[in-house]
Order: sequence, then structure tokens, then C-alpha cells
Amino acid sequence: MPKTVSARQLKAMLHDGAEIALLDVREAGQFGESHLLFSVSLPYSRLELDVTRLVPRRSTRVVLCDDGELGVAGPAARRLRAIGYPDVSVLDGGTRAWAGAGYALFAGVNVPSKMFGELVERAYHTPRITAQELARMQAAGEDVVVVDGRPYSEYQKMNIPGGVCCPNAELPYRIGEIARRPQTKIVINCAGRTRSIIGAQTLINFGIPNSVYALENGTQGWFLAGLELERGSARRYPDHIDEKQLPGLRKRARALAERFNVQFIDATLVQKWLDDPERTTYLCDVRTPEEFAAGSLPGAIHAPGGQLIQATDQWIGVRGARVVLTDSEEVRAPTVASWLKQLGCDAHVLEGGVRSAVSVPAPRPPVLPLPGAISAAELFAALASLKYSVFDLRASMSFRQAHVPGSRWSIRPRLAAAARGGPESIVLVADELGVAQLGAVEVAEAGVSDVRVLEGGFASWTKAGLPVESSPGWPADAECIDYLFFVHDRHAGNRKAAEQYLAWETGLITQLDEQDKASFRIGSVR
Repeated sequence: MPKTVSARQLKAMLHDGAEIALLDVREAGQFGESHLLFSVSLPYSRLELDVTRLVPRRSTRVVLCDDGELGVAGPAARRLRAIGYPDVSVLDGGTRAWAGAGYALFAGVNVPSKMFGELVERAYHTPRITAQELARMQAAGEDVVVVDGRPYSEYQKMNIPGGVCCPNAELPYRIGEIARRPQTKIVINCAGRTRSIIGAQTLINFGIPNSVYALENGTQGWFLAGLELERGSARRYPDHIDEKQLPGLRKRARALAERFNVQFIDATLVQKWLDDPERTTYLCDVRTPEEFAAGSLPGAIHAPGGQLIQATDQWIGVRGARVVLTDSEEVRAPTVASWLKQLGCDAHVLEGGVRSAVSVPAPRPPVLPLPGAISAAELFAALASLKYSVFDLRASMSFRQAHVPGSRWSIRPRLAAAARGGPESIVLVADELGVAQLGAVEVAEAGVSDVRVLEGGFASWTKAGLPVESSPGWPADAECIDYLFFVHDRHAGNRKAAEQYLAWETGLITQLDEQDKASFRIGSVR
């Protein structure tokens, strides 16, 4: 049996100043329905694949959480100990016990970062305009530019008409190429609220001369106002900026870093931190995907700066760890670090950026058994014989769209139970070999002697031109524990989901207690 901690013990641990990784091992949909504020989603279906990225130092204090009844935290603790994490405990009673102790539970994803955006608006009084006001300004031909602070892939799904994509971390670096006149009004938007707020306040904090506003409720507010969105747009930030502007931009970035006590650390000290077995240090490259792909520091994590601020828990799994940011020009990293400091992170900037002689020690990936493979043609030929049970471990929404005829959707925490009592031979279908390997461990321990993996995943099946089935309503919504409907469906023309999402976002700070609120240091870092 794993060690346990009570809700009150965990609450104290989260604020004792020492490093802790609080990992919720339920699937993404379950996590999104109700979880602890500072918990990080690490689904059991991907546990060993992602834990070394989120928690790179194996001696870190780890606490695992489920709802207290699913029984997945205990097996997850056993798996983590098996791959070298010795200090693993389980929250006794899970989220139910946490709520029973009088502590808040939160719905949604990236909650600390989303809550942070709402707190920023209150603290800084970030200027904002409504969708109707922006539409009127555009119709009147006012000198206004709309800048979409989301990643390009999100922008292409839907955007405000005329908007230009420039992710938030790129704004101080590239805005001069997008709005060349200081008289031009700048409106920053995202899909909802908080990235609009952070993007607008970033430019204001950076000291640009233009008037800057956040678009209230983003593209969802535009849609709810009955206005038409563009889809598939290709306008985006310029790849290069005028080099003559760099000295001035660096000066502003340095001033911003000084305002929030962001330290520039030389490569020698950063390397010492990275090699330290007693403290966790993340090295994050905040530049664009194209720049990162062209070359970065060995072992650095690519965490685009705007997303790192607004989805910090996707990259940083250890509360209390050091975070070192790097770029190529010392403008973006200091700006992002100024926000991470206010989020309560121990954030620094690597002096010299990606030109430094720094490398992250390579993590030791877990060794997973490699099950036998079966080709798409072999599986197709065997289907009629009913020799195999075929389980599809891909995302539930992908399964609904298309799957191998006769296959069943499942997911790692349910797979062993689903496999019992069926044929002695099982084929697992996955987009990623590692997911299939983890599934194979579960069914092998359940007593299945012959476990195969579809070679090349479902893509090999479709590439071979073999028949597929679709099931738009199956698995049923309640069974899709990997999918959070109200977060995703807001972009599919679902008015109710959009309204629910915006109400969720604005309501987050009402749940915040004083102890947790003190973790944020908005506008006060010196």
C-alpha cells in the first residue's frame, strides 16, 4: 500500500516552500470536471511517458490524487516507484476528502494560469472593449489593428475579421512591425478572456506608446454578439524585425525585468543548477516553433512564452522549482519571466540565451516491454475468425470518427477489466507506441498471454485502404473520460458551451482562499 497524506497535511505541504509535484492521475475529462487548484494533470494512460518531463528529478516529493473511489492513484504510485520515484504518497480520500475538509475544487484546465489572468485584470485595470465596440471602430475605419495572441494553429480555426496572429510572448518583440504608428489603437484577442488580458497588459507593461485594449471575451464574445468570425486566415507576425529596433527593445525588457526582480543568470550558474540533484530546474525556450526547430540548447523544453504563462502546468510539474527562460535576443524571455514571477514562480533569464554553453542532463526514460506487432493486413485477415479482441486506445473523439470494425474503445485504467473474459489474444491500436506499451502492461498483468500492437497504429490501417467504422455517439459522453466537453465544444458553434466557459473563467477567483491567493504576487514583486 502506498503512503498516504490527509487533505490538511497536503494543504500545508503546498505552502511550506519545499518542492512538491501534485499529480492528478485521472484522465483529462475527469480532471477537468473537478480538481485541486495546484494539481497537474498526468493521466494514468500516459503516466510513465510524461512523468520524466513534468517531474525530471526522481527524488522529488510526489503526491498523487484521484477522486478517492476510482482506485487509480494507488496503482500509479506503484508504477512510479517501479521506475525510480521513491518519495510518492497518495491523497487519502482523493478529491472527495479534500472537499470534505472544506477546501475548494476547480473545474476546467490550466486553472492557476486562467485565474491569474482574471486577477491581473483586477490589479492592473487592464483596458478592454466589447465586440460591439470593436465592430463599430472597424466599420468607421478607425486606425485600429486587431492582434490575436494565440498560437497560429488556434488562430487558423477562427479569428476576428482582419486580425493578425502574434502569440502573446511575441508581442513586445514584433508589435512595432504590425502597428508602425504610435497613434494606432491595438486590440488583443484570444478565444476567451485571459490571454487577451495578459497580451494587452504585456504591451502596456512593456511601455509601448499605443493605446492598447483587451477584447472582452475574445472570439467567443464576438460569436455570442452575433458577429461573423473568419476561419482559415493566414495573416501572421513578420518573421523578422528591424535590427535597429533591438537596442531599444532590450532596454525596455531589462527595465521590465528589474521592475519584477527577474535575474539574468550566467551559463555557468545555470549549468550548476541543472546538474543539482537536490533541486529541480526547468530550462524553457520561449521562442516560436520555427526558431526552436532550427536549433536550441540541448535538452531545453520548447514552451512558447505566451502559452507558458497561460498553461504553466503543461510544462512545469513541480511547484517550487526553478524556471530558467531562454531566447535569442533577451526581449521575450525577460517579458515572460516578469509574468512567471507574478504567478509565484522562481523565474530567471539565461544570459546570452540560446548561444550559451548550457545543456540539460538527459532524463532516464522508463524501460517498457515491447509487445509483438501485427500488420494491418494480418489483422484484417484475422478479424473474421474472432481470434482477437481489438481495443482502440486512441482519443475517444478519434474513435468516434473512425475505427477498426468490431474494435472497442478503451483506456488504460479500464483496459484490464475490459480484457478479462475475452479471447486470449488481444490487439491494441494506438497513435503512439508508448501508449500501446503501457496498455500491454495492464492486460499482461491481468493474465492475457498474447498481446499484440497494430504496427504503425490506426494510420497504417487507413493507409492500407481497409474498411473503417464510425460511431458518433459511442462511446457515450459519460464514458469519454479523456474529453472535457465544455472546454472543447465552445469552438464548434455551441452557444451554451461558450457561455458556460466564459462564466467559468470569470467565476474562478470567487473560489480562491486567502492562503492560495497569496501564492500570486501580481504587481508586487520587488
